[in-house]
Amino acid sequence: MSADEATELHGTVAELAIGERREGPKHAVVRVELLRGSGIVGDGQAGNGHRQVSFLTEESRGACEGTHDSPDDHVRTRGIALDLLTDGRRLRVGSRAVVQVTERLLSRVFARVLRGGEVNLGDVVATDPTFDRPRFAVLTLSDRSAAGTRADDSGPLAARLLGEALRTTPIALDVLADDATLLTTRMVELADDDVCDLIVTTGGTGLAPRDVTPEATLAAIDREVPGIAEAIRAGGLAKTPFAMLSRGVCGQRGATLIVNLSGSPKAVREQLAILIPVLPHVLTTASGVPQKCAVVDADPQA
Repeated sequence: MSADEATELHGTVAELAIGERREGPKHAVVRVELLRGSGIVGDGQAGNGHRQVSFLTEESRGACEGTHDSPDDHVRTRGIALDLLTDGRRLRVGSRAVVQVTERLLSRVFARVLRGGEVNLGDVVATDPTFDRPRFAVLTLSDRSAAGTRADDSGPLAARLLGEALRTTPIALDVLADDATLLTTRMVELADDDVCDLIVTTGGTGLAPRDVTPEATLAAIDREVPGIAEAIRAGGLAKTPFAMLSRGVCGQRGATLIVNLSGSPKAVREQLAILIPVLPHVLTTASGVPQKCAVVDADPQA
């Protein structure tokens, strides 16, 4: 089901339960705290797997074995047709938390936490059309562009090419000075608060003293994805030996992919031509939705 055709669903939290052991009994509670990339704070099932939180509708209580003694039962909902959800769809839970459906088993839905927050009895559980398309941001790093003395051509180009490939618009298109602390802070905000799937930077990857984009990115990510940076450099070397001077890195912060591109429009176009064909697979895998490995859609528009 495409995002345009997806049915919007709405319900409430009827019951909550947690358990100290992964396979042990659970007990009812009135509130839980969801933690990004982990699950329910204090629950034995929390971790980096794809079954961090499970949802079961109150209406399907008799259709699915298990009570709160089941290790898979965290949230009972009322009024929302969980059986209509497909893998990859996202739910707002409470006033802040966002989870992504990773697996359905009988009447249960398993999800991974993309944005943490407190969840209480009676809180809303609902789909949100703003999360039904990949969310991406483009950050240009340039002292002169940030000061308004030079136009930013690379950022808007990257935003247009990515928007066409992902069939959406960026949630942010920012121009920042070459300041590592400022860039790291903005990346963390986009990843953790804005549930950004992809952050692409342009500029600041070279050897000049003010080129600090790689260092800022390394401070923001949890782990590197070196193959993407290597592929971008290899593609550039086929055109110019100066490509070896780029220090751009790529990595993940939670489910967010962060990729450094060079600063010139020509380089941005060439480097995105390498990145875009694998993006659908990369973003789905990074979100925690299980899928077949090494299957790449040659046409991301299809």
